[in-house]
Amino acid sequence: MGTLYIVPTPVGNMEDMTLRAIRVLKEVDLILAEDTRTSGLLLKHFDIKNHLMSHHKFNEHGTSASIVERLKAGQDVALISDAGTPGISDPGFFLSREASRAGIEVVTLPGATACIPAIVSSGLPCDRFCFEGFLPQKKGRQSHLESLRGEARTMVFYESPFRLVKTLRQLAEVFGSDRQVSVAREISKVHEEHVQGTLDEVATHFETTPPKGEIVIVVAGAPKTKTKSTVGEGVEAP
Repeated sequence: MGTLYIVPTPVGNMEDMTLRAIRVLKEVDLILAEDTRTSGLLLKHFDIKNHLMSHHKFNEHGTSASIVERLKAGQDVALISDAGTPGISDPGFFLSREASRAGIEVVTLPGATACIPAIVSSGLPCDRFCFEGFLPQKKGRQSHLESLRGEARTMVFYESPFRLVKTLRQLAEVFGSDRQVSVAREISKVHEEHVQGTLDEVATHFETTPPKGEIVIVVAGAPKTKTKSTVGEGVEAP
């Protein structure tokens, strides 16, 4: 049997591509790409000339079966997305699951992702955090936010620049306008920016300075609530 490789690609700077990722993409029999035009530029940059095939969220259920058959026949296949690690708010999970179920080895290379640099640079606690990805655009959005009201861990969201201000205002309504937030923009690119403050302050900033590029929102978790002592007021517990 062949091997399915999940290969991260740069979210910005081409120099973030690992030597191992370049080697794997040159050695496999087939490269699956979310957008062959975008990935074609990446492969050309690193002089990778392997066959490229489209594999995205609209066709992955239809193409995964034939890809699994290729893997069973002994071909090695690499999966890449437009940027970052496939499967993290990108196509990848379905094929990875189907390959695993078929007894095929799935090897995921470590590499570029937007969420880790965003949270580490945020100044917010990153020892424990929850990754929420993209919020539902319509149905279930409000109820999902409400379910996170008491989340004590730092929360990480992906968002479009066109919906950023609306999302920050909605977060403020649910979590409180004074909750701390860091918005990372264009990570690993020339115009990388991190804007930090309260939800109200950062929303106001982007209302006057419309954002561009890829967005990661890092929100502080709910503050710990103080529990009242069961011992009489002013008396310490033994």
